[in-house]
Amino acid sequence: MPTLAIVGAGPGLGAAVARRFAREGFSVALISRDQGRLDALAEELAADGVTARGYAADVRDGDSLEAALGRAAAELGPVTALQYSPLPSRDYLKPVLDLTPDLALEALRFSALGLIHAARAVLPAMRAAGEGSIVLINGGTSVQARAGFAGTSVAFPAESAYGEMLHDALAEEGVRVVQLVIPGAIPKLRYTLDEVADRIWALHAGADEFRTMLIPLDEGRE
Repeated sequence: MPTLAIVGAGPGLGAAVARRFAREGFSVALISRDQGRLDALAEELAADGVTARGYAADVRDGDSLEAALGRAAAELGPVTALQYSPLPSRDYLKPVLDLTPDLALEALRFSALGLIHAARAVLPAMRAAGEGSIVLINGGTSVQARAGFAGTSVAFPAESAYGEMLHDALAEEGVRVVQLVIPGAIPKLRYTLDEVADRIWALHAGADEFRTMLIPLDEGRE
């Protein structure tokens, strides 16, 4: 059974994506910091027929993230799809004049460096199999910086740059690296969580371009 690993799994979009991939025969590894919440989410998904298990890890701790992904692959099966979508701390949404070097570094660890660790954990098996996908979920500051969202305006573009380089480097190997930009909170947009999950499945299954905008950037409500 192939495995989807959701880094930043929660009861909203993460749960919707888990259910969508489960319909295609995937088991699901749920990764976030709180094991108790993960266990509760896995139990909720199990009631819907989803094979899911939680693995606690902090994306700012690369070793713990790689270890969690390794346990997931060993227990559930090879990670064929990775969704990297941890929700940024509100501290990263401070104005640019309040941004400190320490906070900027933490935001970079959370977004760009966390993705690098996650990719290094799953790519060897994907490349050996000649298939797989990594889907980045980012806000609008990955495309356009905003002075009121300084941390993500620094970190999301770095994450995007790494993802796009992976997209280009792996294009001929059957491993797809793509990004879905959601410029605003999903509940305020024109799409339901299930519709966004359908879009993410489509990106996993067949996207060629690196970046897809859920809605135009100027319509975002971020």
